[in-house]
This record gives sequence, C-alpha cells and structure tokens, in this order.
Amino acid sequence: METEGNGKQMGQMPIIYVVSDSVGETAELVTKAAISQFNGGDIIIKRFPFVEDMTNVDDVIALTKRDKGMIVYTLVRPEIREYMAEVAETSNILAYDIIGPLIDQIQTLCGVTPLYKPGLIHKLDEDYFKKVEAIEFAVKYDDGRDPRGILKSDIVLVGVSRTSKTPLSQYLAHRRLKVANVPLVPEVDPPEELFSISPEKCFGLRISPDKLNDIRKERLKTLGLSDNANYANLDRIKEEISYFDKIAERIGCRVIDVTNKAVEETANIIYNSFKK
Repeated sequence: METEGNGKQMGQMPIIYVVSDSVGETAELVTKAAISQFNGGDIIIKRFPFVEDMTNVDDVIALTKRDKGMIVYTLVRPEIREYMAEVAETSNILAYDIIGPLIDQIQTLCGVTPLYKPGLIHKLDEDYFKKVEAIEFAVKYDDGRDPRGILKSDIVLVGVSRTSKTPLSQYLAHRRLKVANVPLVPEVDPPEELFSISPEKCFGLRISPDKLNDIRKERLKTLGLSDNANYANLDRIKEEISYFDKIAERIGCRVIDVTNKAVEETANIIYNSFKK
C-alpha cells in the first residue's frame, strides 16, 4: 500500500488524542480550531479525560503510539504535565501542551503560585449558569404570576405595589438566589402557598404611607396619568399597608422597612439573613 512522506499509509486517518485532567472541552475546542485551518481535515479526535496519575498517561501514550497519532493536552498539575512531556519525547510522539506554558507565563507576570486544581473553569461556568437560572426564575415568578414559584423559591418577597419587589428579585437573582415576589392587595386573597412555606424564607417589605404616596404619584405622572387616581390616594395606601401588616403577621415573616433604603441595602439585609 502506498505511503505518504511521513510514513503513514494512504487512507489511514490521523488521530489526535485530546488529554485532560478535567473533561477536555478546552483542549478539544482548541484542537478543532487548529484543524479547521486544514479545511476540517480527515483527522479523528479522541478525548481522553480525567487523567489523574502517571498510569493514565502511560495508557494514552500506548494508544497514541499504536495509532501513530499525536497528543494535545491540558494538564494543570506540574508533575503529570512534566511526565507527559518526558514520556512523549522518549516514545517519539508528537505532543502539544496547550495550557502549561500559559500558566507558567502568568505565574511569572503575577508572581503568584497557581492553584493547580483541575476543572476550575467548569466551576465558574456552573456559577454563571446558576445566575442565569435564578434571573429566569425571577422573571417567571414576578408579581405573583404563578404561585407555584413560591414553593420552588429560595426567597419570597411580599409587599404592596411599588415597594421595589421586582428590582430586589433581580438583584438577588444576580447573587444566585431564586426569588418569587407576591403583591398584596386588599381585594385579592393571597395565595395559600404563602402560608405553607417556612416563614424564614419570606420577607415582607414595608414602607411609610407618605413615602409610598410620593412614589405612586411620580409613577402616575410617568405614565401620563392624573396623580389624583385612587392608586395614589393616601387613605387607600394606608388601607393597603394595614392589610399588608395583617398578612405579614399571619405568615410570621420578617418585615423590613424599605422607606429610606436603597435596593442594594435591602438586598444585602435579605441575602445576609438568608445565608445565616
């Protein structure tokens, strides 16, 4: 059978073993990016993840030698990385270290010793996806749209209209907490789910009638409506707050006075209380 200049038999597709002490996604993506410069190339990629000791290195070296392939690796632990380089050279195998030299250069730049812990990037990814999930949760269960969210949430906020329930929900969602919020209106019975959850995960948001009156009047003006509407009537507001007090007492939840607090300040109180 004919052979090419590098001794490979024609028709035998080259094999690249992607080796990692984690799942190997980074090494595979970089390898695919390089292969794309050869119009995709007839190259087989085989992933060899979770390489944790010298025996694993020996195994992949034996496979690569058998297949006359090469190795691309991301190994963060120095002893494993160095062993891979040494054995590959001894076995006359092409091996390319993607992450090692970069770690060494960053160490030189920063003067800080690396952690040398595999899989940290995936912990960061997991953290990111938790935040996205929490934000989506806050949107889905905003303003009492679906009372089932009360049972699924980490935190439930209750209060009358314009007590910053929605911005608080979003702020806490960015801290990976699933938050549902429920508006309290005298004419509408609160969802029964409010009384079946632990009072410790529920927070009532209270505000002074005068402050709320000012906020609602500004809101009506923004909407191009008259500030004489019942929504901004002081007696009506006092009635709503009295109703809120009764419901909060029935739930047994902690009540936070948000009259003169910024959203961030209230969020920190809730977050710290939840973590305790």
